[in-house]
Amino acid sequence: QLQLVESGGGLVQPGGSLRLSCAASGFNLDYYDIGWFRQAPGKEREGVGCVSRSIGNPSYEEVKGRFDVSRDNAKNTVYLQINNVKSEDTAVYYCAADRSPRRPVCTTLPLYDHWGQGIQVTVSS
Repeated sequence: QLQLVESGGGLVQPGGSLRLSCAASGFNLDYYDIGWFRQAPGKEREGVGCVSRSIGNPSYEEVKGRFDVSRDNAKNTVYLQINNVKSEDTAVYYCAADRSPRRPVCTTLPLYDHWGQGIQVTVSS
């Protein structure tokens, strides 16, 4: 069964850093584009970063603002680093995976087939 599980969320103080993990089971992330998204209360889900599959497409990643994405293929895990966190970063964060042959690079649009359950990040002093 294909599954994505996020971890590393919780309460963080403004100005700090946080790294979220997205661990995959049941499939090899090397063959999948991975996107990171967040959704704050009352707002639409937005993409904050993505990294293209390691096999089959050119190396590519896209991040917004204070975010960074990376993958550890040996651990079948992808990470989202949030730097200098702000109160507006409070949201539920999701990772998603897709291996559509129609896209040459990953996207921060929510066009992914497989989603994690999400994890809460709360920024507060």
